Amino acid sequence: MYPVSEAFLQAVQGNTRKYYWSGKITTAGGVVHSFDQEDIVKGSGYITAQCCGNSEIELGAVYAAEMGISLFLDIDRYTLEDAEVELSYHLRLASGAYETVPMGIFEVSEANRTVHVLELKAYDRMLRFDRAFNGFETIGTAYGMMELCSTACGVELAQTQAEIEALPNGSELLSIYPENDIETYRDVLYFTAQVLGGFFCVNRAGKLEFRQYGETSVMEILQKHRFSSSFSDFVTRYTAVSSTNLRTQTSEYYALETDDGLTMNLGVNPLLQFGLEETRAELCGNILNALSKVNYVPFDSDTIGNPALDLGDVLTFSGGQADDQQITCVTSFTVKIGGRQSLKCVGKNPKLSQVKSKNDKNISGLLNQIEAGKIGIHTFTNASEYSIGETDVRIISIEFASKEENHAQFFGQVVVDVTADPAVKSANASGTIVIPFSSGNTGDSGGTSSGAADTEDGSEDGAAEEETTDISVDVSLPVTWTEDGKAVCYVTFELNNAEILLHHPVETWHSGKHILSLYYPIENIVPNITNTFSVYLRVEDGSGSVGIGDCIASISGQAMAAAAAWDGRIDIEETAALFSVGGGLQGKNMTDVMAVETMELVQKSYSDTLTAKPKIGAFCRPVTLPVSSDAE
Repeated sequence: MYPVSEAFLQAVQGNTRKYYWSGKITTAGGVVHSFDQEDIVKGSGYITAQCCGNSEIELGAVYAAEMGISLFLDIDRYTLEDAEVELSYHLRLASGAYETVPMGIFEVSEANRTVHVLELKAYDRMLRFDRAFNGFETIGTAYGMMELCSTACGVELAQTQAEIEALPNGSELLSIYPENDIETYRDVLYFTAQVLGGFFCVNRAGKLEFRQYGETSVMEILQKHRFSSSFSDFVTRYTAVSSTNLRTQTSEYYALETDDGLTMNLGVNPLLQFGLEETRAELCGNILNALSKVNYVPFDSDTIGNPALDLGDVLTFSGGQADDQQITCVTSFTVKIGGRQSLKCVGKNPKLSQVKSKNDKNISGLLNQIEAGKIGIHTFTNASEYSIGETDVRIISIEFASKEENHAQFFGQVVVDVTADPAVKSANASGTIVIPFSSGNTGDSGGTSSGAADTEDGSEDGAAEEETTDISVDVSLPVTWTEDGKAVCYVTFELNNAEILLHHPVETWHSGKHILSLYYPIENIVPNITNTFSVYLRVEDGSGSVGIGDCIASISGQAMAAAAAWDGRIDIEETAALFSVGGGLQGKNMTDVMAVETMELVQKSYSDTLTAKPKIGAFCRPVTLPVSSDAE
């Protein structure tokens, strides 16, 4: 629920209320058109939003809210392309003051004009995430995925990194499976919300917000506040989840100790494909724990309305046919300007859907198989920012595998923001200076005069006729100045942890943003093993940075495998923060034992057969043995 005062909650539940709506339209050019209640055609305005479909609870929903309104405004409809509409609700409190509740920011998609009326239809900023997304293979947390989508589509995040990491699976490293069904940034948000166990929506401030299903009621709706209502006689609850594993081509099933409810089928989630079986079990277990809070009674009701209610709010109904001991959730709502508010919660009956839900765990999604001879592409986009200095920084790392020995090509493009060290220059400035020098000779004053005025005039004429001589002097002076230097960027290619020594691209740049284009042909790829191609950057005489999404790369070739084979190598990397070494640092001895054992699952033996009889030769010589004195 949008945070409002206690006085607002009391006023909105009163028998009578006094309120009005207002809004403004901001065009792409910055022109603002304000309107109030009198400019709105009666019964024309509405806002509708949902976080689930029409039949059951969903995880990962990324629905857009819709707004429609008709206005008595004389605005050219052609100026409303990409315009934004903001709506606000104003309610009079008992004190006589008005409290304002923002109802959202919507972007105009259709603008039609009749003789006197301007008709608008708009959606919130969720549609911005419908931009095309090239599937990439990268590693990052859920917040990193959100920040990547936010930066690419121009929508701010409503939550901080700490808030997201506190959620289930929020601090886990996720990796996008290369063979996926991701087409837009909205799909990335869908799969990320599934992993976090909730849904995404755009809040009233126009920011992307993640929400979870809760179990604490925020408001009680009495019978006198409802015009009509319908409640189900069952409680929707989930006790299991199933997820398809593309590597093993099986559907994995995770359930609570008492499994007598519905099963949520997560399908093929690209973020749940990598990792050990224990890691997948932990991720799906956290999703199940978040989903187990769903114990809602489905309903459909028309109420007097509370504009502060939001998607995901848990409610309690009382009076009439409602059971005040049960809770429910707002999965969709429709607010009519000057009219009623419709609330709805969807859900399935665990008893009627039990057989179907148990069969869901045996249904696997469509598996993408790459046939030999077809061109396969592995792509990469960075989900975090890189700072580049004098040491090598890995900015690209792509794992790929091939079903046969062939060739591949690497392409990459990196936007590098370079800050070059200032260069101090010095030189000698040489030239000739002309100095006028008086010779000391004066001209005739023009005679004598007895008058004082004549004497004064004669002095001025004499000074004007004084002779000068120009003298040229050669001068050489040292000059020092500072200008923008040149930073040198070095590129290092690495294939399977082996540096490629034959090709080292080098670029020299001044300060500013530059595009680094990379290419390298990869020859003689060993089939059926995992290959890793990495790119490192370092900058001398300056520094550089690569922003989120500014690094894109791909490796393409024939017979690329959908699932890269694991060659048994485990890479472990650890980074330590800066620390000081002084008298307070103490070290303790640590001993450990590492044992390496090769397990032979099949007994092996060796035998040989001789086809001919071997010949054995020997020689001897006589030996005289000592005789005892007692011998006869």
